[in-house]
Amino acid sequence: MSTALVLTSSALGDVSVSNQLVQKAVDELRWQNPALTVTTRDLGSNPVPHLTFHSAAALRGEPANDEQAAARALSDELIAELKAADVVVIGAPMYNFGIASTLKSWFDHVLRAGVTFRYTEAGPEGLLAGKRAIVIVTRGGLYSEGPASAMDSQEPHLRTLLGFIGITDVTFVRAEKLAFGPEARDQAIVAAHAQLKDTIAEAYLEAA
Repeated sequence: MSTALVLTSSALGDVSVSNQLVQKAVDELRWQNPALTVTTRDLGSNPVPHLTFHSAAALRGEPANDEQAAARALSDELIAELKAADVVVIGAPMYNFGIASTLKSWFDHVLRAGVTFRYTEAGPEGLLAGKRAIVIVTRGGLYSEGPASAMDSQEPHLRTLLGFIGITDVTFVRAEKLAFGPEARDQAIVAAHAQLKDTIAEAYLEAA
C-alpha cells in the first residue's frame, strides 16, 4: 500500500475520538511504509457541500451552467483522490444513530453512475474493486450487540455505500461506550488502537 485517502468527519476537531484514532491509523500506516502518500479530507472542518438542484444535475448529466460545472469538477477531484488510493481510512462518529451528514455528502459526490459504479443486467456493479478500507466508528453507547444494535444505521450504511462502488475489503474498528464514563472510554480507545495496529500490520503482511 503506497497511497492512502484519509477522511475525517467529526465536528469536534482535535478533541474528537474518531479524529484521534484516524491519526493513530495514519501513524501505523507510515510506520509500515515511511514513503506512504497521504491525501486528507477533513470533512468536519471543510465539508463537501450538500447536494442541491444544480449539483445533483451535474452528477447525472452534462453541466449546463457555471454552478453545475463547479459541482462536476469537485466530484471529479474527489473521485480522482479515491481512485488513486490503495487504502481508504474513514473516521465516522455516530450522530443520531447514523453517519455525519458531511460524510454522506462526500459519498453523494463520489457515487456516480458510469464512473464508480455501473448498472448491468445483473444489477449494479462497483468499479473500484481491489481497494482496502479501514473504517473507524465511534459511539457513545453500545451498538455492535445487544438491544441497541437494531438502532445502528451507521455501520450498515457505510458497508453498503462502500460495497456499492466495489470496496468490499472493509475492516470496521469500533470504539464504543465512550459515554459510559472515563474508564470505559479509555478502555475503548486503547482497544481500538490495538485493533488498528494489528489490522494494518496484517494488511502489509498479506501484501508482502
